[in-house]
Amino acid sequence: MNYLSKSEYEASIAATRDERMGWWREARFGMFVHYGLYAVTGRQEWVMANENIDVAEYEKLADRFLPKPGAPREWAALAKKAGCKYMVMTTRHHEGFSLWDSKVNPYNSVNYGPHRDIVREFVDACREFGLGVGFYSSVMDWHHPDGRDCATDPEARRRFNEYLTALNTELLTNYGKIDVLWYDVAAPLESYEGWDSLRRNQILRSIQPHIIINNRSRLDEDFGTPEGEIHPMDRDWEACMTFNDLSWGYIDSAQAAPYSYNAQRILRMLWRVTGSCGNLLLNIGPAPDGSVPVEAVEPLTQVGQWLAAYGDAVYGRVDPAAGEFSVRSTTRKKNRVFVWNWIWPDNGEFTVGGYYTKLLEARLLPSGESLPFTQDKARITVKGLPARSPDPVCNVGVVELIFEEEPKQDRGSLFPQLHGGDRLL
Repeated sequence: MNYLSKSEYEASIAATRDERMGWWREARFGMFVHYGLYAVTGRQEWVMANENIDVAEYEKLADRFLPKPGAPREWAALAKKAGCKYMVMTTRHHEGFSLWDSKVNPYNSVNYGPHRDIVREFVDACREFGLGVGFYSSVMDWHHPDGRDCATDPEARRRFNEYLTALNTELLTNYGKIDVLWYDVAAPLESYEGWDSLRRNQILRSIQPHIIINNRSRLDEDFGTPEGEIHPMDRDWEACMTFNDLSWGYIDSAQAAPYSYNAQRILRMLWRVTGSCGNLLLNIGPAPDGSVPVEAVEPLTQVGQWLAAYGDAVYGRVDPAAGEFSVRSTTRKKNRVFVWNWIWPDNGEFTVGGYYTKLLEARLLPSGESLPFTQDKARITVKGLPARSPDPVCNVGVVELIFEEEPKQDRGSLFPQLHGGDRLL
């Protein structure tokens, strides 16, 4: 194989990015699944490092790792019900335990524990429910001796890079078309050269030409991944968030109450990523037997019910929308603006400001019923609203505004002392 230089490689993937990323840019919402030996401890995914558990002691968890039959199908069924369009699962976390029938890494779920290929079960479940398939693959490895020594020993670095390439080649060869490769924590080395990422990613793309790759192998690749915060970027980006502020892996709820997201909080995250042209990858940490923690089921199910009614405000190609979170917020597609009412008005009307573009129609969703409105310069007042929110699940009703052309929202001219005179698109 003839390898490209960094500039040649980046030009080649840029040339195909729009075609490869088309489905992802419309998906908006995915489910992240952190699952591994750490679930057995109930003390989250970094327990091996946080508690300085040596390799021999930690390995004993492998025979206690017993996901029930059908666990990945349970995850995928919930993801589908929640309105997710794709899933990403930890095929091998920093602990170094592979959840597939690896010939490269004998420390895996076929040789130990369930004696099953969990990755195969995950892929099959995703395909059954029509979800995109994403593989999380850690670069850091606490189990492999070269994972530590590669920082200072060139031979260990060479061996470990060959190991990483072989592992990911297995993953991308054995399960058909894979949609996303989601690297994590390229440590202890600090450059793509140290990790041999330029060569490795070319090999992997030759196996899966349509794959999209994140930015955590020390190369920019296809999309950025702000973690634990929604931080818009000047590129394709995906905020990865977890259901609690404590961990990504399972925490025993008898020792803590980690699940703090309700449906409205998830919808606020979806609004923020959608309005900034990003995606949300929301994590669950299954219990030791692979069950979804019960605290996650209801809010995800409610979000799915909301998306079934109002998904047009989220899915598909969107444009940047003006406005901060308040009693109502917006997302936009060309000449259509979706007004998310976080607090349903009790007087039968609401007003939005800054729109000088001619409004053609206001529609109550999901019924599509036309609503009366007035437009006076930059003020639009929508009237005739029902007394109660049309959304009985999350109480977040949506009204669609259809303009004569793509609207520009200009609030700065009204209150320049607040907005600096800026025009917000």
